[in-house]
Amino acid sequence: MNRNSETYPDGFVTGQVVARTDWTDNLFSLRIRVHSLSFEAGQFTKLALRNVDGEWVRRAYSLVNHPDDYKHTNEAEFLIITDSAGQLSPMLQRLVVNDEVAVSTYSSGFMTLSEIPKTATDLWLLSTGTGIGPFLSLLDESSVSLPNNNLVLVHAVRFESELVYQEKIEQFKQRYGEKFHYVPIVSRESVTGTLRGRIPMLLESGELEKVTGITLSHAESFLYLCGNPNMVKETREVLKQRGFRSNLRREAGHFSSENYW
Repeated sequence: MNRNSETYPDGFVTGQVVARTDWTDNLFSLRIRVHSLSFEAGQFTKLALRNVDGEWVRRAYSLVNHPDDYKHTNEAEFLIITDSAGQLSPMLQRLVVNDEVAVSTYSSGFMTLSEIPKTATDLWLLSTGTGIGPFLSLLDESSVSLPNNNLVLVHAVRFESELVYQEKIEQFKQRYGEKFHYVPIVSRESVTGTLRGRIPMLLESGELEKVTGITLSHAESFLYLCGNPNMVKETREVLKQRGFRSNLRREAGHFSSENYW
């Protein structure tokens, strides 16, 4: 899949796969060497490939690694799940090391550290599936930039094998110590050390607060929600019922979200 003479869409440049990790049969990570990329931790950009008809297919994917890592390596990392009915993800799954893929140099998204109200001292990161990707980038930020008290990473998946980046999470535990709380949730099998269920239910029941020992507070807490649209919608409703407000540019609130599907 080398396309040395390829003409890319406007704003896209050549990226080359330098590494890949296969977590499951349909969940994988690609590390892509690409130049001229600019992004904040938590943002996303677009990948593109031509389909069998020669048409460009583009989709947005969050960056898993931190901008500082990119600056040192010129490599961007993406966590991707294959949708068998999708147009791009099956093609991305077939890529191997040295294959080329078009990468947009423009990044966007408001799920960044700069969007968190300065008054927040506890940061809750609630994710399902590949929605953990941008949170890994956020947590790789220097501790000076992160809220001071507690960092809570919640990751809900179907099976234990989908609890990705455990080595990275162990690094966060070492870096942040007692202020870092990792809460894995597995819905379709019983796994020691994990919760069972769905994020909205566990939030509504108080189980997430119980297991972390942290109380959600209007004054101190800020939440990012990322993943399955149903999780995002239902979690937003639970939060609103407890008096939490959506974070807006014109008015600071308590939570913000992005759908991954």
